[in-house]
Amino acid sequence: VQLQASGGGLVQAGGSLRLSCAASGRTLSINDMGWFRQAPGQEREFVVAIGWSGRTYYADSVKGRFTISRDNAKNTIYLQMNSLKPEDTAVYYCAARSGVGLSIHTNEYEYWGQGTQVTVSS
Repeated sequence: VQLQASGGGLVQAGGSLRLSCAASGRTLSINDMGWFRQAPGQEREFVVAIGWSGRTYYADSVKGRFTISRDNAKNTIYLQMNSLKPEDTAVYYCAARSGVGLSIHTNEYEYWGQGTQVTVSS
């Protein structure tokens, strides 16, 4: 399975960005997909996960501002990020796994995209 993330960029605080992540290869093996992020000098942290059925789980830090969606026909997930804050600045990674249960742990995801930079200026 290969994951290709896109859509990052530079935005002012309060602005919006939309990330996309397209899966290819053995996509039938995928159940959960999600987004993690990593700021400079920090560990990679969970942002949001979505299951095959559309069930979601958000980190508290993004709840109410970020929305994840999934198009199973296109093997693609989207992350709509609104009301962005400088502390949202990070490299955002798309991830996927064969398991179910909306894990928040990086070591439970088998597949990772290359990351896309999101920078929010104050």
